[in-house]
Amino acid sequence: MKLLSEVEPEVKVSVKRIDGGLEVKGNLEELGISEGTELTVVATEPVHVHAGPISLRVAGKETVVARGWADKVYVERGGATVPLLRLEAGEKGTVGTIEGGKVFEDFFALLGIEKGKEIEFLRHLPDDTLVLKIDDHEISMGEGQASKLMAEHGGKNIQVNYLGENEKAKISKIIGGTSLKEKFEQMGVVEGKEITLVRKETPAPSPKRGTYVLAKLGEQLVTIGRGLAEKVWVE
Repeated sequence: MKLLSEVEPEVKVSVKRIDGGLEVKGNLEELGISEGTELTVVATEPVHVHAGPISLRVAGKETVVARGWADKVYVERGGATVPLLRLEAGEKGTVGTIEGGKVFEDFFALLGIEKGKEIEFLRHLPDDTLVLKIDDHEISMGEGQASKLMAEHGGKNIQVNYLGENEKAKISKIIGGTSLKEKFEQMGVVEGKEITLVRKETPAPSPKRGTYVLAKLGEQLVTIGRGLAEKVWVE
């Protein structure tokens, strides 16, 4: 067995083991990777850094998209279809394909992202931790996870990422399937409850410029950050 981060391009491998606990497995499952998955490494490329959640502008409105979800979107730009994550800050494209079937198309529609719409890539977001308060107890989650929580604030539906410090809102929608809703429920996060953004915690900047692994699962291209690729054992 070897680590996925060490596999040469054009080599087909099968995932045998994933280290690092439930969170790592959950992040990889969002990309379609679990034990038993077969994939082909296409390339290992330097990160600049296409990791973490991203910020987009759609129809004049900013929206945050989790990294695992962004991998499912392909856009048309200059006559070619490219993965959304290949766009640079300020570049625009028209949404062409959303992988994952109607379920994911519906999830993205709630964020304003639909086939045929123009989107502008704004930036990669720092991997901040949002400290939120529900029922007098604090919970923490990353920007990507928080982006799946819609809340009513000032007469509008917004992602909780856009709450200011100490601002309150009412959770209006959880964008995701049953397992995500169950995960949120265990944290006390359910639709209709009041939620407050206590603060955002920014991690210390990492001096390491890593690499990411571009791999093919069937016909789907996925981008796996080095940190995750170093938790995946394959043969």
